[in-house]
Amino acid sequence: MPALWDVPAPAKLNLFLHVIGRRTDGYHLLQSVFMLIDWCDALHFESTASGQITREDLTVPLPADDLTVRAARALQAATGCTQGARIGLVKRIPAQAGLGGGSSDAATALQALNRLWRLRLTTDQLAHIGLALGADVPFFVRGCNAWIEGVGERIRPIDLPAAHFLVAKPPQGLDTAAIFRAPTLARNTNPATIVDFAADPYGFGRNDLQPVAQALCPGVVQGLNWLAQQGLTGRMTGSGSAVFARVTQAETPAPHAPDQNWQVRFCGNLPTHPLYGWAAIDD
Repeated sequence: MPALWDVPAPAKLNLFLHVIGRRTDGYHLLQSVFMLIDWCDALHFESTASGQITREDLTVPLPADDLTVRAARALQAATGCTQGARIGLVKRIPAQAGLGGGSSDAATALQALNRLWRLRLTTDQLAHIGLALGADVPFFVRGCNAWIEGVGERIRPIDLPAAHFLVAKPPQGLDTAAIFRAPTLARNTNPATIVDFAADPYGFGRNDLQPVAQALCPGVVQGLNWLAQQGLTGRMTGSGSAVFARVTQAETPAPHAPDQNWQVRFCGNLPTHPLYGWAAIDD
């Protein structure tokens, strides 16, 4: 049967994240810049005639109905496709880190299965399916570093200078819902513009979720202190527990982590997603 092997799903960093308001339905209004980095999961796809979607975890065990499986089923439902797939997932991006790993896996599944099943959906159509799975999925489907607004659905591609970052993830994760329902979360940051950001893309703004996260997860504080010990100014990415700082150049190996349960690595940013333009290719 047709197959695709070692299909990448990159992580992202939030260079800043401002909460500028809240809608009447409870959803928060955000501004952020999402930047793709070269910390990637890898997925394998094999088409089947059974119509069933199965997933094999090739590294760490994942929930049975994770975003990758849900993305495949959503693509079937949206198109009436009767084909199925066996999916193998090499999970390298840590969960609950703010790195977008689950959303990226889902976006890669949508793009890979669109090709494997020869559905020929456009990027816009795939992004629409992805939005129902999670606010970050359309960003990964579109495949460009981007200025993000609204609840995550307003995506404007931007160019970013090449740079390297030291990223550290403590053993603890963070629950996004717990952060957003915290009464101490600031929700009134003044809106910014791309011009504001462009003047200092790697120093602009802050992560408004960080004070709440620090109170919920000691690992965030420990990670920021560890970066400071390296002479770096860090901040949290997204709503997870990973922290990062820009470095002048990537070095190997990375500095010793606070302890063996941490995940630490140097990452470079990506100009576009490795699958950028896949939906436009008719093979």
